[in-house]
Amino acid sequence: MADSSEPEATAPSRRALIGWGGAGLALGAVAVGGAVAVTRADEDMDPAGASAGAAVDFHGTHQAGIATPVQDRLHFAAFDVTTDDRAAFVAMLRDWTEAARRMTAGHAVGEGAYGGLAEAPPDDTGEALGLKPSRLTLTIGFGPSLFERFGLAGKRPDALIDLPKFAGDNLDRNRSGGDLCIQACSDDPQVAVHAIRNLARIGFGKVVIRWSQLGFGKTSSTTPDAQTPRNLMGFKDGTRNIAGTETARLRKFVWVDEKDGPAWMEGGSYLVARRIRMHIETWDRTSLQEQEDIFGRDKGEGAPVGKAKERDEPFLKAMLPDAHVRLAHPDSNHGATLLRRGYSFTDGTDGLGRLDAGLFFLAYQRDVRKGFVQVQRNLATDALNEYIQHVGSAVFAVPPGVRDKDDWWGSTLFSEEA
Repeated sequence: MADSSEPEATAPSRRALIGWGGAGLALGAVAVGGAVAVTRADEDMDPAGASAGAAVDFHGTHQAGIATPVQDRLHFAAFDVTTDDRAAFVAMLRDWTEAARRMTAGHAVGEGAYGGLAEAPPDDTGEALGLKPSRLTLTIGFGPSLFERFGLAGKRPDALIDLPKFAGDNLDRNRSGGDLCIQACSDDPQVAVHAIRNLARIGFGKVVIRWSQLGFGKTSSTTPDAQTPRNLMGFKDGTRNIAGTETARLRKFVWVDEKDGPAWMEGGSYLVARRIRMHIETWDRTSLQEQEDIFGRDKGEGAPVGKAKERDEPFLKAMLPDAHVRLAHPDSNHGATLLRRGYSFTDGTDGLGRLDAGLFFLAYQRDVRKGFVQVQRNLATDALNEYIQHVGSAVFAVPPGVRDKDDWWGSTLFSEEA
């Protein structure tokens, strides 16, 4: 059933009929005035809804878009805050929450894209009219620089560190950082782009997009029975990724616990976003044997060295010392484990006839210091580094979920009573 907190449609409007009657993706059932919601368990979304194409429940203990079954498309945007008015910023967060609540359910923002006052801009930009929710999730995060504003310095979590410089980094400042971020994931790219576009429009005068990234071809799965996706190098990626159904591993490695502190982050997580350029033309001229040695897996089945099946337990010592799987494995990193939900990207060419392509890496963890930093430092000698370069970077504190229709993004951080 649709979430009871969604706006009621006492009489179907012309906009609602057009919105739900169009030729969108045939991925799920809808009802007049609302979409059939995919229910989420206490930890996250029921994986049975992964292929339903319906709406993902916006409310929950944790934000959707983390352990939720990974959608096919991404539009990620980092924003800079342009206002010093705390009340105006909080009002924007409330407005964003209401817009996100509506868009994830498949509704237009506000009064919609047309039919209102002709002399004023419409509330919704309109490019998602006729499209179904396509499992849209919207996830917000707060960057370290936000805590230099609005008197928040004392509330910055210890785990929200400024990432150190890693070996091989060549970071573009124009593709790094940000006061806050929105991760929009959907099975329809237009639905994801529509979401970011409307939030940016609502935030005009208070925030501005610093950088953004489109992604396709998910490179990790949080659904254990789904086929493991492949990255642009042709190798399966995320074989041992944390599944959305693994409650114990999520609790251990992803969700912030009350004893971790601060209190406003309980039930949240920490996100590291890295834009990783792949030198795919060089990679494509590398022998198959060398490619497999570099990863530590065979290219066809995805089995680790010396094993027959993809999910066979790897014998790390059978791999070369600089093999990617060996260096990234939790056993090589004091148990450090990340929940990854990255995407491939191709952004034209670099002016030298080479594709600007690679992996937009997204990883959630309970503590950045014990998660990404540990693993990335260990990858300093990774043989794969000859073929990749980290060119963008950001880290965000992702607060807990929006509990109900009266709650809003960031309430635990910004509410005085909290």
